[in-house]
Amino acid sequence: MNDQHATTLYFVSDLHLGGDGQLQICDYIAEFVVFLKELEGKDKETELIIIGDAFGFWEMTTVSGTAKLDEIVKHHIPIFEQFKKTGESIQITLLVGNHDYDLACYPEYHDKLAAFNIRLDTSVSVIREIAEKKIWIEHGQQIDDFNASPDYGNPFAQPLGYYITETTVAGASRYSKFGRKPWLKDIRSVDVRQLPDWILSNYFYNEMSPIIRWTMAPFLALLSITILALAAQALKYFGLIDVNYLIQNRLFTSLGLVGDLIRLTLVISMIVWSFVIAVSIPLLFVLRDLRKALRRMQILPETNDVPLYVPERGYQRHAEKIFEEDPVVAMYVFGHTHDTFLAVKDGKAIMNTGTWLKLLKRLPVIFGYLPAVYFPTFRLNYFKVYEEDGRIAIDYKEIPKKPARELSLFQRLLIFRKKPAPGRYVAPKTVLPL
Repeated sequence: MNDQHATTLYFVSDLHLGGDGQLQICDYIAEFVVFLKELEGKDKETELIIIGDAFGFWEMTTVSGTAKLDEIVKHHIPIFEQFKKTGESIQITLLVGNHDYDLACYPEYHDKLAAFNIRLDTSVSVIREIAEKKIWIEHGQQIDDFNASPDYGNPFAQPLGYYITETTVAGASRYSKFGRKPWLKDIRSVDVRQLPDWILSNYFYNEMSPIIRWTMAPFLALLSITILALAAQALKYFGLIDVNYLIQNRLFTSLGLVGDLIRLTLVISMIVWSFVIAVSIPLLFVLRDLRKALRRMQILPETNDVPLYVPERGYQRHAEKIFEEDPVVAMYVFGHTHDTFLAVKDGKAIMNTGTWLKLLKRLPVIFGYLPAVYFPTFRLNYFKVYEEDGRIAIDYKEIPKKPARELSLFQRLLIFRKKPAPGRYVAPKTVLPL
Protein backbone atom coordinates (compact mmCIF):
# COMPACT_ATOMS: atom_id res chain seq x y z
CA MET A 1 0.00 0.00 0.00
CA ASN A 2 1.05 3.63 -0.31
CA ASP A 3 2.69 4.41 3.00
CA GLN A 4 3.68 7.82 1.67
CA HIS A 5 0.07 9.10 1.26
CA ALA A 6 0.98 11.25 -1.74
CA THR A 7 -1.85 12.39 -4.00
CA THR A 8 0.37 13.44 -6.90
CA LEU A 9 3.16 11.25 -8.27
CA TYR A 10 6.02 12.24 -10.57
CA PHE A 11 8.02 9.54 -12.35
CA VAL A 12 11.48 9.52 -13.93
CA SER A 13 13.98 6.71 -14.36
CA ASP A 14 17.30 5.58 -15.81
CA LEU A 15 19.38 8.64 -15.04
CA HIS A 16 22.56 6.52 -15.03
CA LEU A 17 24.66 9.03 -13.10
CA GLY A 18 28.27 7.93 -12.76
CA GLY A 19 30.79 5.52 -14.19
CA ASP A 20 34.48 5.38 -14.98
CA GLY A 21 36.29 8.06 -16.92
CA GLN A 22 34.10 10.25 -19.07
CA LEU A 23 30.94 8.46 -17.97
CA GLN A 24 30.99 10.80 -14.98
CA ILE A 25 30.10 13.60 -17.42
CA CYS A 26 26.37 14.28 -17.26
CA ASP A 27 24.73 15.88 -20.29
CA TYR A 28 21.54 17.02 -18.57
CA ILE A 29 22.61 18.56 -15.24
CA ALA A 30 20.99 21.93 -15.99
CA GLU A 31 17.70 20.39 -17.18
CA PHE A 32 17.40 18.02 -14.22
CA VAL A 33 18.16 20.75 -11.69
CA VAL A 34 15.44 22.93 -13.26
CA PHE A 35 13.00 19.99 -13.04
CA LEU A 36 13.81 19.47 -9.34
CA LYS A 37 13.41 23.20 -8.68
CA GLU A 38 9.91 23.07 -10.16
CA LEU A 39 9.02 20.30 -7.71
CA GLU A 40 10.51 22.31 -4.86
CA GLY A 41 7.41 24.48 -5.05
CA LYS A 42 5.09 21.53 -4.34
CA ASP A 43 4.07 20.12 -0.93
CA LYS A 44 4.31 16.82 0.96
CA GLU A 45 1.30 15.51 -0.93
CA THR A 46 3.68 15.23 -3.90
CA GLU A 47 6.09 12.35 -4.41
CA LEU A 48 8.89 11.98 -6.95
CA ILE A 49 9.66 8.33 -7.67
CA ILE A 50 12.91 7.51 -9.47
CA ILE A 51 12.31 4.06 -10.90
CA GLY A 52 15.80 2.57 -10.72
CA ASP A 53 19.12 2.94 -12.50
CA ALA A 54 19.62 6.38 -11.02
CA PHE A 55 23.30 5.48 -10.72
CA GLY A 56 25.77 3.67 -12.95
CA PHE A 57 27.45 1.49 -10.30
CA TRP A 58 28.05 -1.32 -12.80
CA GLU A 59 30.17 1.08 -14.85
CA MET A 60 32.44 1.98 -11.89
CA THR A 61 35.56 -0.14 -11.39
CA THR A 62 38.01 2.30 -9.76
CA VAL A 63 36.12 2.44 -6.44
CA SER A 64 34.16 -0.19 -4.55
CA GLY A 65 31.45 -0.51 -1.91
CA THR A 66 29.46 2.50 -0.80
CA ALA A 67 32.32 4.77 -1.89
CA LYS A 68 30.76 4.52 -5.36
CA LEU A 69 27.96 6.85 -4.27
CA ASP A 70 30.45 9.29 -2.72
CA GLU A 71 32.30 9.42 -6.04
CA ILE A 72 29.10 10.13 -7.96
CA VAL A 73 28.05 12.87 -5.53
CA LYS A 74 31.47 14.52 -5.95
CA HIS A 75 30.95 14.77 -9.72
CA HIS A 76 27.29 15.84 -9.60
CA ILE A 77 27.10 18.29 -6.71
CA PRO A 78 24.46 20.61 -8.28
CA ILE A 79 22.01 17.72 -8.67
CA PHE A 80 22.47 16.41 -5.13
CA GLU A 81 22.27 19.88 -3.60
CA GLN A 82 18.96 20.35 -5.39
CA PHE A 83 17.79 16.89 -4.27
CA LYS A 84 18.34 18.07 -0.71
CA LYS A 85 16.40 21.31 -1.22
CA THR A 86 13.52 19.70 -3.12
CA GLY A 87 13.31 16.85 -0.61
CA GLU A 88 12.53 19.36 2.12
CA SER A 89 9.24 20.12 0.36
CA ILE A 90 8.19 16.85 -1.27
CA GLN A 91 8.81 13.14 -0.85
CA ILE A 92 11.58 11.64 -2.99
CA THR A 93 11.68 7.86 -3.31
CA LEU A 94 14.41 5.93 -5.09
CA LEU A 95 13.89 2.36 -6.31
CA VAL A 96 16.65 -0.07 -7.23
CA GLY A 97 17.58 -0.95 -10.80
CA ASN A 98 20.09 -3.40 -12.18
CA HIS A 99 22.87 -0.83 -12.75
CA ASP A 100 22.60 0.38 -9.13
CA TYR A 101 21.81 -3.06 -7.68
CA ASP A 102 24.32 -2.39 -4.85
CA LEU A 103 21.64 -0.20 -3.25
CA ALA A 104 19.72 -3.37 -2.34
CA CYS A 105 22.79 -5.04 -0.84
CA TYR A 106 24.32 -2.53 1.59
CA PRO A 107 22.15 -0.89 4.31
CA GLU A 108 24.60 2.03 4.53
CA TYR A 109 23.11 3.48 1.38
CA HIS A 110 19.89 4.34 3.23
CA ASP A 111 21.65 6.88 5.47
CA LYS A 112 23.85 8.21 2.68
CA LEU A 113 20.83 8.98 0.51
CA ALA A 114 18.76 10.25 3.44
CA ALA A 115 21.37 12.99 3.85
CA PHE A 116 20.05 14.34 0.55
CA ASN A 117 16.38 13.79 1.53
CA ILE A 118 16.09 10.74 -0.72
CA ARG A 119 14.21 7.76 0.68
CA LEU A 120 15.60 4.46 -0.60
CA ASP A 121 13.10 1.62 -1.08
CA THR A 122 14.85 -1.65 -1.92
CA SER A 123 11.66 -3.59 -2.70
CA VAL A 124 11.55 -5.16 -6.15
CA SER A 125 8.19 -3.46 -6.65
CA VAL A 126 6.08 -0.93 -4.77
CA ILE A 127 2.42 0.08 -4.79
CA ARG A 128 0.89 3.52 -4.75
CA GLU A 129 -2.82 4.41 -4.74
CA ILE A 130 -4.52 7.11 -6.78
CA ALA A 131 -8.31 7.44 -7.18
CA GLU A 132 -8.79 4.25 -5.14
CA LYS A 133 -6.81 2.32 -7.74
CA LYS A 134 -3.39 0.72 -7.33
CA ILE A 135 -0.31 1.61 -9.34
CA TRP A 136 2.32 -1.13 -9.57
CA ILE A 137 5.84 0.33 -9.90
CA GLU A 138 9.14 -1.47 -10.52
CA HIS A 139 12.33 -1.00 -12.49
CA GLY A 140 11.69 -4.20 -14.45
CA GLN A 141 15.12 -5.84 -14.40
CA GLN A 142 13.81 -8.95 -12.69
CA ILE A 143 11.71 -9.69 -15.78
CA ASP A 144 14.87 -9.62 -17.89
CA ASP A 145 16.93 -12.79 -17.40
CA PHE A 146 20.02 -11.10 -18.81
CA ASN A 147 19.96 -8.40 -16.09
CA ALA A 148 18.01 -10.02 -13.23
CA SER A 149 19.75 -10.86 -9.97
CA PRO A 150 19.34 -14.60 -9.27
CA ASP A 151 19.38 -13.94 -5.51
CA TYR A 152 18.04 -10.44 -4.97
CA GLY A 153 19.85 -8.67 -2.14
CA ASN A 154 22.99 -10.79 -2.38
CA PRO A 155 25.92 -8.57 -3.51
CA PHE A 156 27.58 -11.54 -5.17
CA ALA A 157 24.50 -12.62 -7.13
CA GLN A 158 25.23 -10.59 -10.25
CA PRO A 159 23.68 -11.39 -13.65
CA LEU A 160 25.51 -11.77 -16.94
CA GLY A 161 24.76 -8.17 -17.86
CA TYR A 162 26.87 -6.96 -14.93
CA TYR A 163 30.05 -8.63 -16.14
CA ILE A 164 29.60 -7.42 -19.71
CA THR A 165 28.91 -3.86 -18.54
CA GLU A 166 31.85 -3.87 -16.12
CA THR A 167 34.34 -5.00 -18.74
CA THR A 168 32.95 -3.47 -21.94
CA VAL A 169 31.22 -0.22 -20.97
CA ALA A 170 33.51 0.81 -18.10
CA GLY A 171 36.59 -0.15 -20.09
CA ALA A 172 35.42 1.75 -23.15
CA SER A 173 34.86 4.93 -21.16
CA ARG A 174 38.32 4.73 -19.58
CA TYR A 175 40.06 4.31 -22.89
CA SER A 176 37.90 6.63 -24.99
CA LYS A 177 40.48 9.41 -24.58
CA PHE A 178 42.98 7.42 -26.64
CA GLY A 179 40.88 7.61 -29.80
CA ARG A 180 40.91 10.40 -32.34
CA LYS A 181 37.55 11.37 -30.79
CA PRO A 182 36.08 10.22 -27.44
CA TRP A 183 33.20 8.36 -29.12
CA LEU A 184 33.60 5.24 -26.95
CA LYS A 185 32.14 7.10 -23.98
CA ASP A 186 28.72 6.88 -25.67
CA ILE A 187 28.69 3.08 -25.69
CA ARG A 188 25.78 2.90 -23.23
CA SER A 189 23.70 5.20 -25.43
CA VAL A 190 23.35 2.67 -28.25
CA ASP A 191 21.17 -0.45 -28.37
CA VAL A 192 23.38 -3.38 -27.37
CA ARG A 193 22.24 -5.33 -30.44
CA GLN A 194 23.70 -2.60 -32.66
CA LEU A 195 27.11 -2.45 -30.98
CA PRO A 196 29.06 -4.19 -33.79
CA ASP A 197 27.51 -1.90 -36.40
CA TRP A 198 28.09 1.16 -34.19
CA ILE A 199 31.76 0.27 -33.69
CA LEU A 200 32.20 -0.20 -37.45
CA SER A 201 30.56 3.18 -38.04
CA ASN A 202 32.83 4.95 -35.59
CA TYR A 203 35.93 3.22 -36.90
CA PHE A 204 35.12 4.38 -40.43
CA TYR A 205 34.12 7.96 -39.58
CA ASN A 206 36.32 8.68 -36.55
CA GLU A 207 39.31 6.34 -36.37
CA MET A 208 40.16 5.35 -39.94
CA SER A 209 42.93 7.33 -41.62
CA PRO A 210 41.26 10.12 -43.66
CA ILE A 211 43.41 9.16 -46.65
CA ILE A 212 42.11 5.59 -46.59
CA ARG A 213 38.54 6.74 -46.02
CA TRP A 214 38.50 9.14 -48.95
CA THR A 215 40.21 6.52 -51.12
CA MET A 216 37.58 3.92 -50.24
CA ALA A 217 34.62 6.21 -50.91
CA PRO A 218 34.85 6.09 -54.76
CA PHE A 219 35.13 2.29 -54.72
CA LEU A 220 32.07 1.98 -52.48
CA ALA A 221 30.22 4.35 -54.81
CA LEU A 222 31.28 2.18 -57.76
CA LEU A 223 29.86 -0.85 -55.94
CA SER A 224 26.46 0.87 -55.66
CA ILE A 225 26.41 1.71 -59.38
CA THR A 226 27.56 -1.83 -60.22
CA ILE A 227 24.67 -3.40 -58.31
CA LEU A 228 22.23 -1.17 -60.20
CA ALA A 229 23.92 -2.01 -63.52
CA LEU A 230 23.68 -5.74 -62.79
CA ALA A 231 20.00 -5.38 -61.98
CA ALA A 232 19.43 -3.44 -65.21
CA GLN A 233 21.34 -6.08 -67.19
CA ALA A 234 19.10 -8.78 -65.70
CA LEU A 235 16.01 -6.81 -66.73
CA LYS A 236 17.43 -6.49 -70.26
CA TYR A 237 18.16 -10.23 -70.41
CA PHE A 238 14.54 -11.07 -69.56
CA GLY A 239 13.29 -8.57 -72.14
CA LEU A 240 11.79 -6.11 -69.66
CA ILE A 241 13.92 -3.23 -70.95
CA ASP A 242 15.70 -2.69 -74.28
CA VAL A 243 18.87 -0.92 -73.17
CA ASN A 244 21.00 -0.91 -70.03
CA TYR A 245 21.30 2.87 -69.77
CA LEU A 246 23.92 2.63 -67.03
CA ILE A 247 26.34 1.27 -69.67
CA GLN A 248 25.00 2.67 -72.91
CA ASN A 249 24.14 6.34 -72.52
CA ARG A 250 24.86 9.66 -74.19
CA LEU A 251 26.94 10.94 -71.29
CA PHE A 252 29.61 8.27 -71.73
CA THR A 253 29.56 8.82 -75.50
CA SER A 254 29.98 12.59 -75.17
CA LEU A 255 33.02 12.11 -72.91
CA GLY A 256 34.91 10.24 -75.61
CA LEU A 257 37.91 8.28 -74.30
CA VAL A 258 37.09 9.16 -70.68
CA GLY A 259 33.57 7.82 -71.16
CA ASP A 260 34.94 4.61 -72.68
CA LEU A 261 37.23 4.14 -69.67
CA ILE A 262 34.32 4.66 -67.26
CA ARG A 263 32.20 2.19 -69.24
CA LEU A 264 35.06 -0.36 -69.27
CA THR A 265 35.58 0.05 -65.53
CA LEU A 266 31.88 -0.53 -64.91
CA VAL A 267 31.79 -3.62 -67.13
CA ILE A 268 34.85 -5.12 -65.42
CA SER A 269 33.26 -4.39 -62.03
CA MET A 270 30.05 -6.14 -63.19
CA ILE A 271 32.04 -9.22 -64.25
CA VAL A 272 33.93 -9.37 -60.95
CA TRP A 273 30.81 -8.96 -58.84
CA SER A 274 28.92 -11.49 -60.94
CA PHE A 275 31.64 -13.99 -60.04
CA VAL A 276 31.47 -12.99 -56.34
CA ILE A 277 27.68 -13.42 -56.30
CA ALA A 278 27.92 -16.77 -58.07
CA VAL A 279 30.46 -18.05 -55.52
CA SER A 280 28.38 -16.68 -52.62
CA ILE A 281 25.30 -18.75 -53.49
CA PRO A 282 26.77 -22.16 -52.50
CA LEU A 283 28.47 -20.51 -49.50
CA LEU A 284 25.06 -19.37 -48.27
CA PHE A 285 23.79 -22.95 -48.35
CA VAL A 286 26.90 -24.10 -46.44
CA LEU A 287 26.39 -21.34 -43.85
CA ARG A 288 22.72 -22.27 -43.47
CA ASP A 289 23.61 -25.93 -42.94
CA LEU A 290 26.31 -24.98 -40.43
CA ARG A 291 23.80 -22.87 -38.48
CA LYS A 292 21.41 -25.84 -38.35
CA ALA A 293 24.20 -28.08 -37.04
CA LEU A 294 25.15 -25.58 -34.32
CA ARG A 295 21.51 -25.29 -33.25
CA ARG A 296 21.19 -29.08 -33.19
CA MET A 297 24.21 -29.20 -30.87
CA GLN A 298 22.60 -26.38 -28.81
CA ILE A 299 25.54 -24.05 -29.43
CA LEU A 300 23.20 -21.52 -31.06
CA PRO A 301 19.63 -20.79 -29.86
CA GLU A 302 16.75 -22.46 -31.68
CA THR A 303 15.42 -19.15 -33.00
CA ASN A 304 16.97 -15.81 -33.90
CA ASP A 305 14.49 -13.75 -31.86
CA VAL A 306 16.40 -14.03 -28.58
CA PRO A 307 17.49 -10.43 -27.91
CA LEU A 308 19.67 -9.48 -24.97
CA TYR A 309 16.85 -7.32 -23.67
CA VAL A 310 13.42 -8.70 -22.96
CA PRO A 311 11.09 -7.62 -25.76
CA GLU A 312 8.07 -5.48 -25.02
CA ARG A 313 5.75 -8.48 -25.11
CA GLY A 314 7.56 -9.89 -22.03
CA TYR A 315 6.53 -6.87 -20.02
CA GLN A 316 3.09 -6.94 -21.62
CA ARG A 317 2.54 -10.48 -20.34
CA HIS A 318 3.94 -9.54 -16.93
CA ALA A 319 1.58 -6.56 -16.64
CA GLU A 320 -1.42 -8.60 -17.78
CA LYS A 321 -0.67 -11.18 -15.11
CA ILE A 322 -0.54 -8.46 -12.45
CA PHE A 323 -3.86 -7.00 -13.68
CA GLU A 324 -5.46 -10.45 -13.63
CA GLU A 325 -4.27 -11.32 -10.13
CA ASP A 326 -5.36 -7.99 -8.67
CA PRO A 327 -8.12 -6.16 -10.61
CA VAL A 328 -7.62 -3.05 -8.45
CA VAL A 329 -4.25 -2.46 -10.14
CA ALA A 330 -4.92 0.04 -12.93
CA MET A 331 -1.35 0.91 -13.95
CA TYR A 332 1.91 -0.95 -14.43
CA VAL A 333 4.89 1.43 -14.45
CA PHE A 334 8.46 0.40 -15.27
CA GLY A 335 11.74 1.67 -16.74
CA HIS A 336 14.83 -0.34 -17.73
CA THR A 337 14.31 -0.52 -21.52
CA HIS A 338 14.80 3.24 -22.20
CA ASP A 339 11.74 3.20 -24.46
CA THR A 340 9.24 5.85 -23.39
CA PHE A 341 5.62 4.90 -24.05
CA LEU A 342 2.13 4.83 -22.57
CA ALA A 343 -0.31 2.15 -23.71
CA VAL A 344 -3.92 2.00 -22.49
CA LYS A 345 -6.14 -1.03 -23.04
CA ASP A 346 -9.39 -2.02 -21.32
CA GLY A 347 -8.97 0.78 -18.80
CA LYS A 348 -5.47 -0.39 -17.76
CA ALA A 349 -2.24 1.45 -18.49
CA ILE A 350 1.30 0.22 -19.10
CA MET A 351 3.84 3.02 -18.84
CA ASN A 352 7.58 3.11 -19.49
CA THR A 353 9.47 6.11 -18.14
CA GLY A 354 12.33 6.07 -20.67
CA THR A 355 15.76 7.49 -19.87
CA TRP A 356 17.60 10.79 -19.54
CA LEU A 357 20.66 9.37 -21.26
CA LYS A 358 21.66 10.39 -24.76
CA LEU A 359 20.12 8.04 -27.33
CA LEU A 360 22.05 7.18 -30.51
CA LYS A 361 19.79 6.33 -33.44
CA ARG A 362 20.98 4.58 -36.58
CA LEU A 363 20.54 6.40 -39.90
CA PRO A 364 21.50 4.65 -43.17
CA VAL A 365 23.40 6.93 -45.55
CA ILE A 366 21.53 8.33 -48.56
CA PHE A 367 23.94 6.89 -51.12
CA GLY A 368 26.24 3.92 -51.41
CA TYR A 369 27.35 1.21 -49.01
CA LEU A 370 29.11 3.38 -46.46
CA PRO A 371 28.51 2.56 -42.77
CA ALA A 372 25.42 3.99 -41.13
CA VAL A 373 25.60 7.19 -39.11
CA TYR A 374 24.49 7.22 -35.46
CA PHE A 375 22.56 10.39 -34.76
CA PRO A 376 22.57 11.74 -31.16
CA THR A 377 19.18 12.55 -29.62
CA PHE A 378 17.62 13.16 -26.22
CA ARG A 379 14.16 12.45 -24.84
CA LEU A 380 14.24 13.99 -21.39
CA ASN A 381 10.81 13.52 -19.86
CA TYR A 382 8.69 12.95 -16.81
CA PHE A 383 5.19 11.65 -16.06
CA LYS A 384 2.76 13.11 -13.55
CA VAL A 385 -0.04 10.91 -12.18
CA TYR A 386 -2.92 12.31 -10.11
CA GLU A 387 -6.68 12.05 -9.50
CA GLU A 388 -9.17 13.97 -11.62
CA ASP A 389 -12.93 13.57 -11.15
CA GLY A 390 -12.43 10.19 -9.50
CA ARG A 391 -10.20 8.87 -12.29
CA ILE A 392 -6.47 8.48 -12.80
CA ALA A 393 -5.00 11.27 -14.94
CA ILE A 394 -1.55 11.05 -16.51
CA ASP A 395 0.34 14.11 -17.75
CA TYR A 396 3.41 13.68 -19.93
CA LYS A 397 6.02 16.35 -20.55
CA GLU A 398 9.19 16.35 -22.61
CA ILE A 399 12.02 18.74 -21.78
CA PRO A 400 13.63 20.03 -24.99
CA LYS A 401 17.34 19.40 -25.37
CA LYS A 402 19.50 19.60 -28.48
CA PRO A 403 22.62 17.44 -28.51
CA ALA A 404 25.98 19.03 -29.14
CA ARG A 405 27.14 18.94 -32.76
CA GLU A 406 29.12 15.70 -32.83
CA LEU A 407 28.82 14.58 -36.45
CA SER A 408 31.47 15.57 -38.96
CA LEU A 409 30.64 17.47 -42.15
CA PHE A 410 31.13 14.24 -44.08
CA GLN A 411 28.58 12.42 -41.91
CA ARG A 412 26.09 15.27 -42.16
CA LEU A 413 26.38 15.25 -45.96
CA LEU A 414 25.80 11.48 -46.07
CA ILE A 415 22.52 11.82 -44.16
CA PHE A 416 21.54 15.14 -45.77
CA ARG A 417 18.06 16.17 -44.54
CA LYS A 418 17.47 12.78 -42.93
CA LYS A 419 16.28 12.73 -39.34
CA PRO A 420 15.85 9.77 -36.98
CA ALA A 421 12.36 8.51 -36.36
CA PRO A 422 10.90 9.99 -33.16
CA GLY A 423 10.07 7.79 -30.22
CA ARG A 424 6.58 6.46 -29.73
CA TYR A 425 4.03 9.22 -29.32
CA VAL A 426 2.73 9.93 -25.83
CA ALA A 427 -0.25 12.24 -25.42
CA PRO A 428 0.28 15.28 -23.18
CA LYS A 429 -2.66 14.12 -21.09
CA THR A 430 -4.39 10.77 -20.67
CA VAL A 431 -7.33 9.99 -18.38
CA LEU A 432 -8.05 6.35 -17.64
CA PRO A 433 -11.71 5.35 -18.00
CA LEU A 434 -13.56 4.19 -14.94
